[in-house]
Amino acid sequence: MGSLKEVKNRINSVKSTRQITSAMKMVASAKLHKAQSRIENMLPYQQKLNEILTNFLSTDATFESPYTEVRPVTRVAVVVFSSNSSLCGAFNANVVKKLGETLEEYKSLGKENILIYPIGKKVEQATKKLGYTSRGNYQGMAEKPSYVQAYELAGLLMQEFVEKQIDRVELIYHHFKSMGAQILTREEYLPIDLSKVEATAATEGSGKRGFQNDYIVEPSVGQLIADLLPKVLSQKLFTVLQDSNASEHAARTLAMQTATDNANELIQDLTKQYNKSRQQAITNELLDIIAGSLK
Repeated sequence: MGSLKEVKNRINSVKSTRQITSAMKMVASAKLHKAQSRIENMLPYQQKLNEILTNFLSTDATFESPYTEVRPVTRVAVVVFSSNSSLCGAFNANVVKKLGETLEEYKSLGKENILIYPIGKKVEQATKKLGYTSRGNYQGMAEKPSYVQAYELAGLLMQEFVEKQIDRVELIYHHFKSMGAQILTREEYLPIDLSKVEATAATEGSGKRGFQNDYIVEPSVGQLIADLLPKVLSQKLFTVLQDSNASEHAARTLAMQTATDNANELIQDLTKQYNKSRQQAITNELLDIIAGSLK
């Protein structure tokens, strides 16, 4: 058992740490609230976009789009979303682990045929450790989600896909479900799977049928569908960016809450230890006094 001074210093140290973790929890909670508000404000637009596309897909119209072309994969792009800072539990570690598994699947293509677009400082550092070269710096997007930046990145990916510089694009990110649940997700971005778009619209309650006659379409339904797909793809990337950002703040809030609770428990244990040591010291002093008076 340590001396009274050592225990007292330890208690003060843990209290200082508790103040830091508690403050970080409040900051992360405020950022999470803002992120949730952004997602809620974005949902009506996304749902309406999916509804329009789904209604037209339910017709017998034929269309051609380079974004739906499925071809053998010789070159792949992986867009990975993480945070710029740590102290958010296993948020970044899980993303890096999933990235490693994905790269292992594509290792037969060769490193030069695997393009990694890291959104966030942590995954950018992990990319370098794995021996790959990052395709640009996107740390600003991870810190403050921007539709303009997401639109530009989506345009770049679509251009490379259309020009057949890449044959597939995959996304790795955390889907924000609730404060306590962030689902690590890996999904195909290009070529676009229209059946998944329809399924998403149906689960959101917007996959209605029979409304295509409400629209007057020129020059044709097929052309409109082809023109809508780039907008859907751009919106998808922005949605994933918002999802990842909200998940990061939720993970950090929970991590800091856990750290604060652990600090409280440790302070209680150390306080008990301090009181025991102090009581023992007082008892020993009393015994010395009594023993001295009996001599």
